[in-house]
Amino acid sequence: MSKVKYRYNTHTLSYEKIEVSLKEKILKGLSYVVVSMFFGMVFFAIAYYTIDSPKEKLLKQENAKLIAQYKLLNRQLDEVAGVLDEIQYRDDNIYRVIFEADPIPNEIRKAGFGGVNRYKNLEGYSNSDLMIETSKKLDKITKQLYIQSKSFDDVVKMAKEKEKMLAAIPAIQPVQNKDLKRLASGYGYRMHPILKYRKFHAGMDFTAPTGTPIYATGEGTVIQADAAASGYGKHVRIDHGYGYVSLYAHMSKIAVKPGQKVKRGDIIGYVGNTGLSAGPHCHYEVRKNGEPVNPVNYYFNDLTPEEYEKMSHLSEAPTQSLD
Repeated sequence: MSKVKYRYNTHTLSYEKIEVSLKEKILKGLSYVVVSMFFGMVFFAIAYYTIDSPKEKLLKQENAKLIAQYKLLNRQLDEVAGVLDEIQYRDDNIYRVIFEADPIPNEIRKAGFGGVNRYKNLEGYSNSDLMIETSKKLDKITKQLYIQSKSFDDVVKMAKEKEKMLAAIPAIQPVQNKDLKRLASGYGYRMHPILKYRKFHAGMDFTAPTGTPIYATGEGTVIQADAAASGYGKHVRIDHGYGYVSLYAHMSKIAVKPGQKVKRGDIIGYVGNTGLSAGPHCHYEVRKNGEPVNPVNYYFNDLTPEEYEKMSHLSEAPTQSLD
């Protein structure tokens, strides 16, 4: 039962029963409901924003793991970028130097992506900056790897071409020269044995008995094989490509024909004394882009460092040439 309430009337000096109307009861009840609902909503809001549901807790854990993975991926991408920088450095400063190729310009290696915003779809998230940074690093490394792979394709082609060039460049002596005893005269100004004045000697003279085999010093094509009026007598010229031509003079017999392909070590003729010559020998020249060069610099395939040094000293001796 509801309690009956009274109030004291000072005029009548008596207690009077308080009568509450239905309207007042309804309003009072509604006020309780409203206040209860207000405090209930407040408590619900506090709980909603401060206390996670099991599903929210799971989502937050997964989100934290995802962020950690992104950060780990960023560090790994930085490590990959460091390794790639080292590969690019070796490519530009070692491999391409060996094959005499220009390095790839830095503006090509490090070029970014222009045009529209490639990462617009990643914007608007709580971790957009992290995702965009990771995507940019990945795109940059992907592009640099593509450029580097193309560079290595070029290096492989250059290596194959270099192999051909190394096979072509004159790299041995034209006659067998055990103990380096057959070198008679070197490159430079020498007294001519027949004309009797100092004359530029554009090659090296190797003495040997008539009929001693003369060998091609590099792979190439015979471009001349005849007796010349210039004093070379019976001689052979071989075009090795890459600007190199070798000449073998004063032969007793020629063993090749113009247009014939030869390899290093093939017999192309035999030592003789034809032309303007003071005795049986092989006069040997190497020309680079039409200009004579010292043949002593092209014996790296059949001389040890010690033999090369000895050969170099012998070739510099002021001896008389044989042609």
